[in-house]
Amino acid sequence: MKRLSLFILFCFGLTISTFAQNMMTPELLWKLKRLSPVGISDDGKNIIYTITEYEVEKGEKTTKKYTIPVKGGTPMEIKDYSDLITDKSVSPDGTRKIDIEKVKIDKVLGKDLYPNLQESNVYIFNDLYYRHWDKWNDGTFNHLILKMNGDSEVDGIDILKDEPYHSPQMPFGGSDDFTWNNEGTKILYVAKKLEGKEYATSTNTDIYEYDLQSGITKNLTEGMLGYDTHPEFSKEGALAFLSMARDGYEADKNDIVVFFNGLKTNLTQHWDGTVFSFKWDKDGRKIYFTAPIGGTVQLFSVDYVPANNSKKPLEIKQITDGQFDVAGLVGQVGEEFIVSRTDMNHASELYSVNLKNGKMSQLTDVNKNIYDQIKLSKVEKRIVKTTDNKDMVTWVIYPPDFDPNKKYPTLLYCQGGPQSALSQFYSFRWNFQLMAAHGYIVVAPNRRGMPGHGVEWNEAISKDWGGQVMDDYLSAIDDVAKEKYVDKERLGAVGASYGGYSVFYLAGIHNKRFKSFIAHDGVFNLKSMYGTTEELWFTNWDAGGAYWEKDNKDAVKTYTEFDPSNMLDKWDTPILIIQGGKDYRVPIGQGLEAFQAAQLHGLKSRLLYFPDENHWVLNPQNSIIWHTEFFKWLGETL
Repeated sequence: MKRLSLFILFCFGLTISTFAQNMMTPELLWKLKRLSPVGISDDGKNIIYTITEYEVEKGEKTTKKYTIPVKGGTPMEIKDYSDLITDKSVSPDGTRKIDIEKVKIDKVLGKDLYPNLQESNVYIFNDLYYRHWDKWNDGTFNHLILKMNGDSEVDGIDILKDEPYHSPQMPFGGSDDFTWNNEGTKILYVAKKLEGKEYATSTNTDIYEYDLQSGITKNLTEGMLGYDTHPEFSKEGALAFLSMARDGYEADKNDIVVFFNGLKTNLTQHWDGTVFSFKWDKDGRKIYFTAPIGGTVQLFSVDYVPANNSKKPLEIKQITDGQFDVAGLVGQVGEEFIVSRTDMNHASELYSVNLKNGKMSQLTDVNKNIYDQIKLSKVEKRIVKTTDNKDMVTWVIYPPDFDPNKKYPTLLYCQGGPQSALSQFYSFRWNFQLMAAHGYIVVAPNRRGMPGHGVEWNEAISKDWGGQVMDDYLSAIDDVAKEKYVDKERLGAVGASYGGYSVFYLAGIHNKRFKSFIAHDGVFNLKSMYGTTEELWFTNWDAGGAYWEKDNKDAVKTYTEFDPSNMLDKWDTPILIIQGGKDYRVPIGQGLEAFQAAQLHGLKSRLLYFPDENHWVLNPQNSIIWHTEFFKWLGETL
């Protein structure tokens, strides 16, 4: 404990010293307030949101609740907002409420099967789905429990009684996974009603309708084979939800589908994009949604005409445009829409969007005191020509006080996913502002596989992990490295998840471009990855199948040509390998295999192991060490 205290004091001493230089630091990053919108008050006058702050030295966090007028003004702290905004879990007439409870269904623990051995610690499985994300399956499932409002202690009706399925979904499902119909007579919920191997190899979630009077449950999306999520009713009772068409493809084009009066309408079917989130307008004649485009995330709208049963594409309008992300939808107030917004220099804040002209007005500025004291990075959008003559959006982030007459070490940032957007997000770990503040230029390409550049571009990475996408990475760093201010002798590549895989793969093909690598929770050995990851639908789709399928051309190509562990004879560069012990998506063996191989090949290498972290680093003190080791490694090798 004494050593930890000394380390923290040392870190904060560094903070004071560095902060005096007006630059972002890891410790300062954790001092930023984190804003999360809750919604619009029922009277339409106020926005409700929370602010979470961390005390790293104590390992504690506090969350406070606030309101601010929708037209802007002075925020006011409140103790509770239950009387200001309707609880989504409460029925429209206020008489009933949905609770989420863990319900024991399956006997998988030793103590379940051997009641006289209660001190045992054993799991016994006869099928797949034995663990997910960062938790082992202990036989309990999220269930929706219907109760009388105000009687939370009284047993209610389990609307998934005896069913071994989750609703809300694991691991990230929440209140968006269920809703009431407007009359309060039915509950709609999202579930993937599959078990074992079928669960592990499928993305087929459906939307189910539970009738309170009859107790009968009906599958509303039967025959729709991909993800069906986020059910929401319009004022007139039309049901909208997000839908992916193909089973097993978690990054498929996400469309807005509407059911009304027996008709099904796909509002975005003919649009070359994918939807992130949506909300109905107040009249039920339009839907507002967010979607990635050109390296950002913007606000869009699509008209909904109930009687339209034609194949004519509906008009989709882009409302906002700029170098920022519309990170979340809060709600509509008249001709304004309240959103949260980020960019690479600023964490989430609330804005009001004029729906007629897209003009945005900032409503909150919770981190003004910090941002006013530091120098911000210049963020530039650059168009790079790829090897197949396509235009690739590449973000370039420059150090504060950038001087084009100086030379700077430069980092190629490799995004994970592999189909996640590289937009104007603000990360509290892969923070470009922080990297730039340490004196690095950051090159962040929207390489093949990114949404926001058309469906074809988005899908091009599947079954081609080590193909064109690697050329895209090298095109980006080579293009920026032509600039006189880039120190070509001090290039590094960093990334996590698929980005970590990218680092491992680039280590075998970079032809001495890079002097340092950092891979966090990266895929190193595609065969052992297939044998230990939990969401097999992901590897089945992106790798093309299992490694033992010798007649499967896609799979054979993946495991022979695109496996970093096959290229160790080409590794010649120092590498830092970071691994979370509770990462079941990219399990611990991936990082350990890579570190062991690097060590046995005589490379300067280091293993940073977090036993209690999953695919991310969430503990504040662990995060400080993560950042400290990250920049320490770069200091040693670049």
